[in-house]
Amino acid sequence: MPEIRKDPVFGRWVIIASERGLRPNEFRPGAGPDGKGYLCPFCPGNEDMTPPVIYSLPGERGSWRLRVVRNKYPALVSDAAAGNSRSGIYDRMDGMGFHEVVIETPEHGRLLEEMPAEAVADVLKTFVLRVKEIRKDPRIKYVMIFKNHGRNAGASLLHPHSQIISMPMAPLRVMQEIEGAAEYHMERGTCVFCDIVKEEKEFKGRVVAENADFLAVTPYASRFSFETWILPKVHESHFEEMPERLAGPLAEVVKIALSKLAVSLTDLSYNLIIHSMPVQEPSAGHYHWHIEIMPKLTHVAGFEWGTGFYINTVSPEDAAEILNSGKKYKV
Repeated sequence: MPEIRKDPVFGRWVIIASERGLRPNEFRPGAGPDGKGYLCPFCPGNEDMTPPVIYSLPGERGSWRLRVVRNKYPALVSDAAAGNSRSGIYDRMDGMGFHEVVIETPEHGRLLEEMPAEAVADVLKTFVLRVKEIRKDPRIKYVMIFKNHGRNAGASLLHPHSQIISMPMAPLRVMQEIEGAAEYHMERGTCVFCDIVKEEKEFKGRVVAENADFLAVTPYASRFSFETWILPKVHESHFEEMPERLAGPLAEVVKIALSKLAVSLTDLSYNLIIHSMPVQEPSAGHYHWHIEIMPKLTHVAGFEWGTGFYINTVSPEDAAEILNSGKKYKV
């Protein structure tokens, strides 16, 4: 049974989930889709290797083109008891929540940016549908949607997939971002993310992709080389409230941004995370949902861990220029 423990110094929660160590890893030596002891649980014909399907989209001739299943090795589980308990100075709770896997395509090696825009839009619409369903449980306070692609980004399987982890509290890092946006709103009377959209459209030197509804930029204070944000141009605090008609335009910008990263960066690994307001909170004028894509070219080292400062060796202006030129970045 997973457990959630609270750090008494920082107030952050940590998930202790020993079962996660048992999950298959396609990147281990000798493992892989080459018949050497590895069978992909996400490929068609291997459906019995995953928990039962929660949601799916039908494909041709009785097949499927997208599946959502419970994670077989979850970080959090739905049958855990809610509520805190205390032992001395320490707070803990059972690891209550949901952990789902979105298998984005039946094709084992097909990258998200290689999929048709309609298929990427289906993935995004599935995210929205799952969040709307999950938030019906009042115990759930935050839903984190993310994608780990590549070995350096923490992926254990090559088959294209994303994950949805729902938890009984909003993570500290999320709350810090929301509180920072609230302070900006209090001082200036505007949404900081809306102002970022205006500033970047005017400057143009950090824009990676754009259409009528979304803007992709290398952010001004990028923590990581080639870090890319995708922001809706119209203010909305909750990702799950995105109108269905915007899934297509968002898919278009996601594909362009990932395609440019894949062209410019060799053996691309990245984390893609959707930042949104806690699901039980009302719509907020100070916060603006967005997507952050963080390529993994280097590892966070001692200085970053010790200070919270990030050292970025490629300026966001140079990163945008390289991405827009189609040149290969040489490490």
